[in-house]
Amino acid sequence: MSLNIEDYALIGDCESAALVGKNGSIDWLCWPRFDSAACFAALLGGPEHGCWLLAPADPRARSRRRYEDGSVVLQTHWETAHGRVLVTDFMPVRDSSPHLIRTVRGLAGDVPMTMDLAFRFDYGSVVPWVTRLDHGDGIRAVAGPDMVVLRSPVALRGEDSRTRAEFTVHAGDQFSFALSYVPSHQEEPRAADAAQALSDTRQFWRDWSARCTHTGDWHEAVLRSHITLKALTYAPTGGIVAAATTSLPERHGGTRNWDYRYCWLRDATFTLLSLMDSGYREEAFAWRQWLLRAVAGNPAKAQIMYGLAGERRLTEWEVPWLPGYQGARPVRVGNAAHSQLQVDVFGEVLDALYQARCAHLGGDPQVGWDLEQALVRHLTTVWDQPDEGIWEIRGERRHFTFSKVMAWVALDRAVRSAQQFGLPGPVSEWTSLRDRIHRDVCEKAFDVRLGSFTQSYGSSHLDASLLLLPAVGFLPASDPRIQGTVSAIEHRLLRDGLVLRYDSAEASDGLPPGEGAFLACSFWLVDNLVLQGRQAQARELFEHLLSLRNDVGLLAEEYDPIAKRQLGNFPQAFSHLALADSARNLGQAPGPAERRQKGAGLERSR
Repeated sequence: MSLNIEDYALIGDCESAALVGKNGSIDWLCWPRFDSAACFAALLGGPEHGCWLLAPADPRARSRRRYEDGSVVLQTHWETAHGRVLVTDFMPVRDSSPHLIRTVRGLAGDVPMTMDLAFRFDYGSVVPWVTRLDHGDGIRAVAGPDMVVLRSPVALRGEDSRTRAEFTVHAGDQFSFALSYVPSHQEEPRAADAAQALSDTRQFWRDWSARCTHTGDWHEAVLRSHITLKALTYAPTGGIVAAATTSLPERHGGTRNWDYRYCWLRDATFTLLSLMDSGYREEAFAWRQWLLRAVAGNPAKAQIMYGLAGERRLTEWEVPWLPGYQGARPVRVGNAAHSQLQVDVFGEVLDALYQARCAHLGGDPQVGWDLEQALVRHLTTVWDQPDEGIWEIRGERRHFTFSKVMAWVALDRAVRSAQQFGLPGPVSEWTSLRDRIHRDVCEKAFDVRLGSFTQSYGSSHLDASLLLLPAVGFLPASDPRIQGTVSAIEHRLLRDGLVLRYDSAEASDGLPPGEGAFLACSFWLVDNLVLQGRQAQARELFEHLLSLRNDVGLLAEEYDPIAKRQLGNFPQAFSHLALADSARNLGQAPGPAERRQKGAGLERSR
């Protein structure tokens, strides 16, 4: 059975990523891209679906691990009764073929080690043909379009369609194993110089981390979150995937299992502001450029998510041969939500591009303006339609409050871009519709009996997305309607101090009920507490959320406060973005939430 989600660590090269377990097994790797078919898929099944174990032969060996400072170079210290070794796992930033390198160094005594490698292409379904390299220092595995080459310093043997080795590491010894990928029709990739690759990888991450400008409290947590975000970036295009995995469940053994290896427009403004706030303007610019390319075309065909290069066809299918993470089925590849109507994404795109303009990101404020006008023209025809909402429900469409609010945001940012930067457009028409949407939301989404906004028009259910209303500038945090909404969420959606997205047992979403607490929503509550001046409570909740990170500082999408386990895809960009924002909201004035809402058209009188 797979390890707990929090028992994994991420390594990556800014084009793909692998998950390394505390037991020394790499159980997830997609090559050559984040969204490629996995060649190690034990995470969603068992060792027979592909993995690479490198660990002491003694089952009683103890381990502890850490990232090298400011990097995703992973160190695992192993200790047995007879000695100690250090295993270093990393993926060099590419200059040609992708590589994954594992180095074992003897620290004390003698430690017998075992290596057990199972290549399984196409999500664990294809056993490749394995042959020895001509020069005898490793093997090649080929099946269809894929080739993986392992270069090994120790003798290898084939057994039960796996590659195995046993060797002993003495103090001072060093062994390096290099795994490389190349399309099977090409020549074998050149051998990686492990020592030079490690030096170059360390330098890359050291230089990148040194650019972080966050100097306040929780620097380590903020930096680790941005390192994770960088590791989830597809460098050739600037796109950022939501997570490195697919089908890690939102409930133990459940069916809420989705593919998150794509780029969501929902994350656009959070990502842009977070990168800029920490000094990463190059990455923010690359993200804005990806955003402009992805949504280019007919606005009626705009999607809520895209592939790494802006691909639109993300057809969802189920993988029948994988039993799922600890039995959670089905395993899904692709994501059918890409074809949903989610009106909120128009607000995300317009807000992100407005914030970029305000920060003089890329110079000319005209860049993207024609596209933005086209998006607004289309929005005027769909804002009043029911949609699937921010949480991508798979049931009947509704008039979700957050979707309407983000339609307001889109109009508000269009008006502000035109007024502040002298850009052409029907400002009076946009202003009129903006104000109409605001009145519509306040009249139809606010429940006087509850003293709160609700999930959708005519509903009595709450939704944690309502916590974003003050952050986007729809109403100030001091407005009684916002204070009542925050209070209602605290009373009805908190579970052991953490915030649910909504009560899935009450608010039907087309799926069986039950999921963990959504970590980003809990950080949004922190932000609201700060905006309301409740600093002590905000800090207490934030510190609690920090304590939920695993031993190397990573967060999944959700958390089960009863079982005390992480849930959902891992590591989750949205969780880490929210963490970094909350740290800044707590530690600086004005924080990003206050600055974002002050740049919007706050409607205090309505």
